[in-house]
Amino acid sequence: MTPDRFFSLMLLLASRDAVTTQELASALGVSLRTVTRDLNWLRDAGLPVTAQRGRLGGVTMLPGSGLDLTRLTPGERDHLSLAGLDEKQRAELDASVESQRALSKVAAAQSRRGHELLPLTDVVHVDSRPWLRVRTSGTTPASLIGAVRRGRRLRLEYDSPHASCSRVLVVDPYGLLAKAGIWYLVADCARVPRMYRLERIMAWKEVDQPRRIRGNQTLATVAAALVDQWEHNHAIEVSVTIDQTQIERAQRVFGQRLVGDDHEESATGHKVLIRFLHLEDVRALLPFGSAITVHGPTEARAHLSDLAANLAHHYAPSPAS
Repeated sequence: MTPDRFFSLMLLLASRDAVTTQELASALGVSLRTVTRDLNWLRDAGLPVTAQRGRLGGVTMLPGSGLDLTRLTPGERDHLSLAGLDEKQRAELDASVESQRALSKVAAAQSRRGHELLPLTDVVHVDSRPWLRVRTSGTTPASLIGAVRRGRRLRLEYDSPHASCSRVLVVDPYGLLAKAGIWYLVADCARVPRMYRLERIMAWKEVDQPRRIRGNQTLATVAAALVDQWEHNHAIEVSVTIDQTQIERAQRVFGQRLVGDDHEESATGHKVLIRFLHLEDVRALLPFGSAITVHGPTEARAHLSDLAANLAHHYAPSPAS
């Protein structure tokens, strides 16, 4: 269980009389199996978590055994609920000070119950940023969060990668999304949901009008739908066989882009699917040479063949003069 999910789960149990495992799974963004495993982890750690079946049942924690929320200010509880953000991202939101103060209070309360254990915050560090990120300009989360929380419309000057010049847009914001180390503004533009990378927002201004978001929609629901749509529209799944000697290397390079729970293993290697966002991204297979064989789709094989031919031509010996 990650530290941020631990705190989120503890806060949910401490702030409600009873909650179902399905509600916990939805709130934490994980599967029912993961929630069950987390609850078993809490029980094994000595926390009195109980579950009662039936319409009026649910998961509960005995009073006084969880986080002492009375010691936290409303602002500290608010910042502590920012699950999944690492320290750099909290600092980008100007949320670091209150978050650290809340975590210190929680750690102090827990240390009184078990002096033999070091606080989780001392032994676990979370950094969700990608490797080798280039420092970018644009709008910072801290500068925009105030306007978003005031619930006003925004006028953006947005530098879209698909346009020759920046565009001026009026949007109705739901909030900010931190996804894979990148900050996005989630907003409706002409009643259509969009994600705008903050680094591409060159300028912005509050409009003297309240935001007009769609009914029954929240930041969480809109962001989840946009992420699912984006992944569906941009993903291409490439079927490959990886030589036995290169499996670990491929797992390090592609990580979660290696999809499918059951990798088919044969005498020659593992047959897996590798998900790329764009066809052009299959060039990442070139460094593996013949250790990876691409089976399909046809356009992936053709593009990889063209890339290999161009590379061979580039390094071909010059004709004798």
